[in-house]
Amino acid sequence: MKQVPIIDVYTAAKLVKDGDTLLQGGFGMTGNPVHLMHALAETGTGNLTFVGNNTGETGLGGGRLLRNGQLKKIIGSFFTSNPDAVKAAQTGQVDYELLPQGTLAEAIRAGGAGIGGFYTPTSAGTPLAQGRETKVINGVEQVFIPSIRGNVAFIRAWRADTAGNLQYRMTENNFNKAMATAADLVIAEVEEIVPVGDIAPEHVHTPGCFVDYLVQATLTLEDLGTSASVSSSKKVDDRRMNMARRALAELKKGDVVNLGIGIPTLVADLITEEHGIILHTENGMLGVGPVPADGGGAMDYPVNAGKIPVTALKGSSYFDSADSFAMIRGGHIDVAIMGGLEVDEAANLANWAVPGKPLLGVGGAMDLAKGAKRLIITMTHTNPDGSPKIVPHCTLPLTATGVVDMVITDLAVFAYPAGKLTLLELMPGATLEEVRGMTSAHFWLSS
Repeated sequence: MKQVPIIDVYTAAKLVKDGDTLLQGGFGMTGNPVHLMHALAETGTGNLTFVGNNTGETGLGGGRLLRNGQLKKIIGSFFTSNPDAVKAAQTGQVDYELLPQGTLAEAIRAGGAGIGGFYTPTSAGTPLAQGRETKVINGVEQVFIPSIRGNVAFIRAWRADTAGNLQYRMTENNFNKAMATAADLVIAEVEEIVPVGDIAPEHVHTPGCFVDYLVQATLTLEDLGTSASVSSSKKVDDRRMNMARRALAELKKGDVVNLGIGIPTLVADLITEEHGIILHTENGMLGVGPVPADGGGAMDYPVNAGKIPVTALKGSSYFDSADSFAMIRGGHIDVAIMGGLEVDEAANLANWAVPGKPLLGVGGAMDLAKGAKRLIITMTHTNPDGSPKIVPHCTLPLTATGVVDMVITDLAVFAYPAGKLTLLELMPGATLEEVRGMTSAHFWLSS
């Protein structure tokens, strides 16, 4: 059995060369090789192309390299959570390429498997498809995405043995597993290194043949940023809870359900064991439970797609982001509930970008909108200025076309029987006249 060299973070950082493409694992700061990134930030290495779901947080992980001016380009799915990334994109400090989260994960997995690229329905008909080759396959418009490989991958695992076999912990798997296959040089930062044989073969997630170097580094609360503890910023009021209750009424026992951020997260607070609903989170978990009652954080618990610590119910499972989005695109998610900025008469959805702001935060919305068997949108009926959100034609950048099955607002519930936008019912306290006055789209009344 081979022995993988064990080196310190500074020696590892020097293996990255000017102009390299660097893959960095992690979802937010969960499973993020933060110590390797910070060591790299202390070098003069620059002109780097960074590939990762996000560039860490302000001054953490990839965010530190960004502040130093070491990055020339960022490729990823969600940069909006780091104000430095938004500023760098707005000012032209860095080039950037935004990919839907599942597309990013699959591009990395394809790169690791020696596949040149793939077609996906995700992002078809949206701004992210502009300039890309498209093809209609089995009657569905699909977008061609080239695979992604790196010169170096920095990944994070919980345990390694001296042969380089890796074991991930809870939702720390995310992008790490695919990235371990997709770079010429793979350096794994791990919490613990044990002798060969201490990790049972069935518990090895990444075989040692993919790993070139090991670095031992102990994780601290400070390394996790905003994922360190349970957030208390959830906005709750009667109207929002009414929408959450109405959305819950659409779910049935045994449904596998993905909840977006915002109003949809309130649905999770209403689900009990008796409902028999299985919650999925795109960063790699099935069987998501409530937030920890003890106030514990990501050092002790998995996190959901909103980077909030959660508990695991009996029968839960963990997996990487590529497998998670295979579940989504493969039609294994029964219902997705997500927020919206606009929905129109043709069941088109816009929920990820507004004019005048850089398009830096699509996340998993495009994959879920296309892949879930049923899509329910929960949103306020109007914008803060009173302008309608249910419109004849979406004017904001599209998330997906023809995908919405139901819209639940604080005033009304709409669906698309026979392909027509139809008012099904009014929410408590709302009147038909009020709904008509606040909806610019033409709609039918349910008989």
